[in-house]
Amino acid sequence: MTLTAYIRGVGVIGPGIADWPALRALFAQGGVHEPAATQIPPLAVLPPAERRRVGNIVKLALATGLQTCTAAGVDPATLPTVFASSGGDGANCHTICETLASSDRMISPTRFHNSVNNAASGYWGIATGAQAASTIISAYDGSFAAGLLEAGVQLASDGGDILLISHDAPYPEPLAATRPMADMMGVGLLLSADADAPALARISITLDGDATPSRLDDPALEALRTSIPTATALPLLRCLARILDGEARSACTLPYLDDLRLTVTLEALS
Repeated sequence: MTLTAYIRGVGVIGPGIADWPALRALFAQGGVHEPAATQIPPLAVLPPAERRRVGNIVKLALATGLQTCTAAGVDPATLPTVFASSGGDGANCHTICETLASSDRMISPTRFHNSVNNAASGYWGIATGAQAASTIISAYDGSFAAGLLEAGVQLASDGGDILLISHDAPYPEPLAATRPMADMMGVGLLLSADADAPALARISITLDGDATPSRLDDPALEALRTSIPTATALPLLRCLARILDGEARSACTLPYLDDLRLTVTLEALS
């Protein structure tokens, strides 16, 4: 089975990557990526009280989604969403564990409701006014692929548009020793089932049990791809950059499960 859709917008925030135009330029120039700490843009869409309460991973998810919607010129309040994260808010989990290990084991309601994996989805609704359906996906290192597959299935079933937001952030020590992650990263894709909607490229998704995940030529980007689950999206974004630079077709393979991959093919629009 092949799922098809159209990419209407892209957002990227990561180490040394401010947005999609910056990453596209890096791909086009064949330059060497220079990693730097991920910078999350200020979020004016959340009320001050919520801005104080949320952790960096929620801020990252919101900033990535908003960047994606702005690039596509689409109102975020109108979109169903898929949020994909390999581990949710590890910093908040760490604080809860510290509290439970202390003599005062009272956990604040804010800490508790921020501990669930759908926290980013809830704050997205507060920030944008979105009331459409939202799905939350977590599949360890295959979370981006799982989110992409989920978004494709929903489009095949329901049509319309859907916003995929993949977001990851490192855990503090000692959890980081068991689950190391280089830095924060967010990738957003606004996908559509409508062939007549303004779009950047056509995307096709198939399951493949034998293919090897695609690698990147730039050593720094390849290191990024293997050190943050959301960064497994980089080969797909490289394919999109190639399409926008004139290639008719470009394909890559993304890690999903131990014995299953996603083969993604992008095609230029006529």
